[in-house]
This record gives sequence, structure tokens and C-alpha cells, in this order.
Amino acid sequence: MSDFLNITPAPCCGPEGDCAPAADPVDRDAVREYYAAAAEAPQEQLCCPTKYSPVDVDHIPEEVLAISYGCGSPIGVARPLPGQTVVDLGSGGGIDCFIAARHVGPEGRVIGVDMTDEMLAKARANADKVHANLGYAVTDFRKGFLEQVPVGDAEVDLVTSNCVLNLSPDKAKVFGEIHRVLRHGGRFVISDIVAERPVPVGMARDKELWGECISGAVTEREFVALAEDAGFHGITLEREYTWQEVGGIKFYSTLFTGHRFDKNPSCDYRGHAATYLGPGRVFHDDDGHAYTRGDLVEVCSDTAQKLAAAPYAGMFVVTGPGIGGQPASGGGCC
Repeated sequence: MSDFLNITPAPCCGPEGDCAPAADPVDRDAVREYYAAAAEAPQEQLCCPTKYSPVDVDHIPEEVLAISYGCGSPIGVARPLPGQTVVDLGSGGGIDCFIAARHVGPEGRVIGVDMTDEMLAKARANADKVHANLGYAVTDFRKGFLEQVPVGDAEVDLVTSNCVLNLSPDKAKVFGEIHRVLRHGGRFVISDIVAERPVPVGMARDKELWGECISGAVTEREFVALAEDAGFHGITLEREYTWQEVGGIKFYSTLFTGHRFDKNPSCDYRGHAATYLGPGRVFHDDDGHAYTRGDLVEVCSDTAQKLAAAPYAGMFVVTGPGIGGQPASGGGCC
């Protein structure tokens, strides 16, 4: 499964030919009720139990840990930097927000977004305890939806979510919102469940399975395509393991990263060049450029800055004005 760029496209239908529509009608209220109950009493069947490092959660009340649902904390991979702004979508009881708060420090900001009042109440009730343990307060929990994130344009350095995107019937809109709120150079780190092939419509209409992160799962190829269509670059599968098999379909716990890089309206070549180091003989970037290992390729300043940054840093030797401490000269870039 992990080589998602070379997967043979899966058939659109399940074994009975019952194709699921692009957005299946499991309503938002059903999901909200499901997680409202989960806020009051721990539900072991919700996705994959996540193992957190004790050092990441020793400042978090046990009440929060007991209602932590997900398929792998994205914060441990993302490692937000001091002073950064983080948005966690589907923040639930707040565990990933509280972990992120330690990383961003007193100059940072962490915004949790959830649609379930009961989960928000739990997170807000425990925030004061977390703030006291940390010695500063940087978390803010807001009611909202994945498809309408209550955050302004280009305000955020990092967007995370932990097994939540599969709950949305309009994932294209969710990725559009993630792209909107991120700054140039910002990134997403998303843990989620994907399916080995499209989920049949009968399963997609099962409210219980939807709440358990099964019915709303897309395939790995679909997940990547949604992120690409929203404008993300450098989409990378960081982690994957088999979670379980339901109805003859295997479901995988995955973690994806992607970056927002904005383009300037003009392009200027000012002596920038990139040499691809490998691995592999040829690398194709998301703008359609091809780089053969060891060959010096002239690039515009926009591409040079991108290839010198994550996730490409270390794959290229990039030279030119403004790269590696060299002064930049005037002119636009593409």
C-alpha cells in the first residue's frame, strides 16, 4: 500500500457492485451524537488506541487521556516549533492540542476545532489544569466544522488532525480549508484511516461504522489526489500499518504530510540551480519538473526556495542568490 504513486487504480465498486457515492448521507448530527456519548464515557472501539509517550502527556489530566481517540498522534511527527501557530481539527478532549502547547511554548498558539459541545466542554474544563502545569496559556478551543474552519486566511503554520477527516462527507472542502488557513511554507500532518478499495454503499450508510472511522474512509490514492487538488506540494506518506479488516476490506492507519507553497505571479531566473542527490534515478516534483540524479538543473528562485525547504531539504544541492546565505537580488519568481 505504501507506494501510493504506483498503485493500480482500484475498481469503483465493492464485490456486489454497490458503489458508494462521493459524499454519502451519514448526517453530521449522527456523528455528533456518537462523539457526545464518547465524551462522557470512554469508547474502546473508536479507531485505534493511540500510545503516547509519557514525556508528551505528563502535563495532561487523566480525564483527557481517557477520552483520547485516534490512529496515531500527529504531533509527535510534526514537532511544532516554538512560537508557531497550530490548528488541530477535530480536537476532541484536547490531548493533541495540549501536547502541541508544550512544543510551541509561551509565544505560540494552539487552536482546537471541534463540533461536539461535550468534547469542547471537556477540553476547556481541563485547559486551566494544563496551563497551570505548563506555566502559560496558549490553547483556544473553538466550535466549528472541518468544512468551515473558524480561523482566518493564512494564519497558521501547522494543521493537524487525528483520525477525523474520514468523518467528513466532503473531504475536498476540508482540504480546501486546510490550504486556506495555512501560510506559505505551512504544512499539514494528518493521521487517518484509509481503505484498500472504495467502501461499498451499504457500509457507508452504517452510522456505527461511520463513527468508528470505517465507513467514511477513502483509499490512499483518493486521499493523495484530494490533497493535490487543494494545491499541496510534497505530499508524503510517513507511516502506515494495517489496522483491521471489515466486510472483506482492509483498513490502514496512515500518517500523511503536505506543504503549502505559494507561487509568485512572475518568474525570474537569477542563477539558481538544483542538483538532485537521490535516491532514485529521476525525481519528478509536483510542478512537473524532472531532475536526473547528479545533473545540474537551472531553476527559478521560487523553485529554488522550495527545494531548499522541507520536505525536499537534503534531497538537493541548491545554489543561487538568497540560498545558503547568499544575498538575493531583485526580480520576481515563479
